[in-house]
Amino acid sequence: MSGARRLARLVAPAGGGIALGSLLSFATLAAGVGLMATAAYAISRAALVTSFVEIESALAGVRAFALARGALRYAERYTAHAVSFRLLARVRTWFYGAIEPLAPAALWRHRGGDLLSRIVADVETLEQLAVRALMPAAAAIAVTIAASLLLAFFVPALGLVLVGAMAAIGLAVPLAARGAARSAVGTQLAARAELAASAVDAVQGLPDLLAMGRGPGFLARVDALGERLDRAERRLALVRGLAAAVTALLATLTLVAVLLVAIPLVSDGRLDGVLLAMLPLTTLAALEAALPLPGAIEHLERGLAAAGRLFDLADTPPAVHEPERPASPPASSGIAIRGLRFAYEAGGAPVLDGLDLDVAPGERVSIAGASGAGKTTLVSLLLRFWEPAAGVIRVGGRDVRELASDDVRALFAVVAQHTHLFAGTVRTNLLLGRPDASPEQLEDACRRARLHDAIERLPHGYDTWIGENGQLLSGGERQRLAIARALLRDAPILILDEPAAHLDAATAAEVLAAVGEAAEGRTVIAIGHGALPPALAARPLVLEAGRLLSFPPSVGEGQGGGTLGEISAGRPGGG
Repeated sequence: MSGARRLARLVAPAGGGIALGSLLSFATLAAGVGLMATAAYAISRAALVTSFVEIESALAGVRAFALARGALRYAERYTAHAVSFRLLARVRTWFYGAIEPLAPAALWRHRGGDLLSRIVADVETLEQLAVRALMPAAAAIAVTIAASLLLAFFVPALGLVLVGAMAAIGLAVPLAARGAARSAVGTQLAARAELAASAVDAVQGLPDLLAMGRGPGFLARVDALGERLDRAERRLALVRGLAAAVTALLATLTLVAVLLVAIPLVSDGRLDGVLLAMLPLTTLAALEAALPLPGAIEHLERGLAAAGRLFDLADTPPAVHEPERPASPPASSGIAIRGLRFAYEAGGAPVLDGLDLDVAPGERVSIAGASGAGKTTLVSLLLRFWEPAAGVIRVGGRDVRELASDDVRALFAVVAQHTHLFAGTVRTNLLLGRPDASPEQLEDACRRARLHDAIERLPHGYDTWIGENGQLLSGGERQRLAIARALLRDAPILILDEPAAHLDAATAAEVLAAVGEAAEGRTVIAIGHGALPPALAARPLVLEAGRLLSFPPSVGEGQGGGTLGEISAGRPGGG
């Protein structure tokens, strides 16, 4: 299906509002034409009559058209804005719904700034499509027909003159402008997206750029992108200016043509001289409907290009496929994995290669492994962020592929290796784990994560703004906030991916012991580079060569200490 047809289907639900807006736009322009015609007639007629009564009806028409034009203009603008906002909400909802199943597996190749540009700028471009492209075109067609019939009633040739002028101004000029602006529109959207992506990279990586002395070089790159965008904007401005100039010239020539047709008719007595001012002014008012059309074509072209970028992303096949009829969520929290294989690239080396794992409900398992061994990958597969190449994952006896992804994720509370905190307060970030949590429950979770005292020292306690990704907090405080958030989430399975990251040894021991106590009754899978304390690692495993192996007894016994090097030296065996 072509982009234009898909775009038409996307905006179709707003068709009623677009039709009403077009009708009101036509009525507004028609009232303007009527106002100009009756005013010109009244002024011309007033010069020839001696009684006010003879022009009373014309003056009444002037008043009626003037009042109607103002009221109709207000109704048109109100309707147009309402349609725009509804269309914006529909497109944004559709796009979020289209890309939500793609995260994160199908979106990781896209830069954050480019995604932001599509979500914001491209969607907002489509918001203007109805007001600046569809409504003006529909209104112009209707006004052309009505005004041409009005002029033809007095002089048939003038109807043809107006039709020809409207075709030239409303069709030929816009199409020529579209051809001249097409490449510039594509360049503009691409440069805008690239500039947004680079700006996001610059803001997020600014400390590193400055520390490594790469700030000037990166700034030069951003400047080059800005110049590219500026050139595209200048070209579009040139096209708009030329289109406006040609439109003004054609409008002037049209008025001259009307006078050249009407003057001889008045001279010959075939046309009342009172109409000589009315006819060109009526034509001028009708031409007002064609003036937005060159811009409408540009907006249409930009809308098609923006829609193409949205459709391109929305058409990306999801990495995880939802079942047509999801099974009901399981009642048990046991996990069984058999023959799990996964590679990030088709044909690439497998990260997980025949992995087997059994975790009984309420059991606590730790998984140690070197960086890149696939520990976080296993978590992503459990959460249905990726689809395994082979093997099966069962939770509570149900294959996760039979469950809705949201139902699968509802079974897990996760402390991720790289915790994301939203720009907001400590409280709002905690409430993500449990929106209905009371202040006492928030405080209890933070005490168990050994975070409460640090929060109390903040300027406004739990209502302190912590900035983008929690920049006000230290790395350890961010990690403990993530732990508190996971403890708040009422989920039967707790996954801790590097739970001691960013924590010193003493704090790590204290926090992990507290988490072990707080996780009573939950199934726990703790992941790290080395062995974890027995409170979280009743059964320690090691991930090596894409498979899970048991710790050797010499390392697994006691306090569960030991580094990964010591674990590997013990030649773990068995599955």
